[in-house]
Amino acid sequence: MLFTRRFNSAERVEITTGPPVGVIDIGSNSVRLVIYEGAVRAPTPFFNEKELCGLGRRVASTGRLGKGAIDCALRALKRFRAIADALNVGALKVIATAAVRDAEDGSKFIEIAEKVCRVDIQVLTGQEEARIAAQGVLMGVPDADGIVADMGGGSVELVDIQSGDVRNAVTLPLGGLRLIDMSGGRIEKAEELIDATLAGVPWLKDAAGRTFYAVGGTWRAVAKMHMAGSDYPLNVMHEYDLDAAEALTYTEKIRKSKRFAALPGSSAISKQRREVVPFGALLMERLLAKMKPKSVQFSVFGVREGIFYSLLDEDERAKDPLLSYCRRLAELYSRSPYHGEELCHWTDGLFRNELAETDEERRLRHAACLISDIGWRAHPDYRGEHSLDAVAHSALSGIDHPGRTFLALSIYFRHAGRGEEEGENLSSRLKKAASKRALRRAKIIGAAVRSAHMLSVGMAGKINQTSLAYENGVLVWSIPAAISDLDGARLRRRFETLAHLVGCTPEVRIR
Repeated sequence: MLFTRRFNSAERVEITTGPPVGVIDIGSNSVRLVIYEGAVRAPTPFFNEKELCGLGRRVASTGRLGKGAIDCALRALKRFRAIADALNVGALKVIATAAVRDAEDGSKFIEIAEKVCRVDIQVLTGQEEARIAAQGVLMGVPDADGIVADMGGGSVELVDIQSGDVRNAVTLPLGGLRLIDMSGGRIEKAEELIDATLAGVPWLKDAAGRTFYAVGGTWRAVAKMHMAGSDYPLNVMHEYDLDAAEALTYTEKIRKSKRFAALPGSSAISKQRREVVPFGALLMERLLAKMKPKSVQFSVFGVREGIFYSLLDEDERAKDPLLSYCRRLAELYSRSPYHGEELCHWTDGLFRNELAETDEERRLRHAACLISDIGWRAHPDYRGEHSLDAVAHSALSGIDHPGRTFLALSIYFRHAGRGEEEGENLSSRLKKAASKRALRRAKIIGAAVRSAHMLSVGMAGKINQTSLAYENGVLVWSIPAAISDLDGARLRRRFETLAHLVGCTPEVRIR
């Protein structure tokens, strides 16, 4: 028998994001192309490629980009233009940063590169680069408050942001390749150069007690190594957070290491990047010592995302990046994207009184409801782990790692029930990493959604006719008589589990 999914007119969802948007970043170390699915608040990059050309390797000492680096960059740009054409990119933005703007032959390179790319190339000033890097961080962390530091191969941009506003910004000649060039590859000499340069930025003291947002491939490599060395359960660098004291100790360890290859996680770093990482660690160490922030948060969003952010209209920018992404996932993968919206409101009745939430907890619960059905196509025996892994390692933004862990566990419990299986898998590792409160909330949300899906069969228009209420230690689920045929033994067993998790006696009331 052929089964065809049919939705009524209210269920039809037309997904339109416009043509893909591409950004090429001609940096001092790498040339990278990122293509996004369209100009939406929480886009998914569906193509991402870089070539480590080292344009800025000798700019400090020679004043020039160098023929080998130029040839590498032009080959990469030729390929990237062809890829953009093949993927029907609507808007292609190309930027160049420190190496090109500082080199004597930078303008000649741009003249040739524009012919290859067939678009104008914007050579960013230091101030522009700093502002756009801050914009990129704000795209992923709208409430960011602290110092954004974007370390490239030729420079580092430092920006003080608070409530979305840029308060101070500066660009400094302390990129990884430039430090190697100016110091002759000697860490001790690089330390002197860094300290002398940072002494000219008095406002860095304003970072005390705030967040240090670390942007750039070199610092992402530092985060990657730390995660590997600490057996961290998630393999996601965005919003990976370290206490400042721990970050200071770790960067000092990298800087002092006589044998980089012996450090845990170093094997995961590309060979071209390895020479730069100790100098990046040194710069972070000296910045932390001077700034005294409370924590370091690594961001995969930077200049490229800042350029993309500038293409969004005001309405799109104002959207919550996490909820926007979850709604998009629901539209793509759920049986009924509107059902998730109904679950948000239906579970509101559960989280009150003793289960009262903070605004952020409510936001995360709504995110969990929106994506609660994205794993329905997987085999029933594996939906829990499949969904958990998909959420834990997805391209979410606007969410920190504890929030990501909570969200992944909520979706896991929605499919796996109480999830009491044995074994060392991702779900068991995340359960150990979650706080007691977050773990309990994830189990309650999972149980609530499991109960709801027994009545709604994953489709909109049913669960919104019912309601949850507390009555003297009893959790009451009121179901109208018109849909009471959807009641059943399995529904009641699942609802009993939910009621027990919130410390109540269950009652299904047909009205």
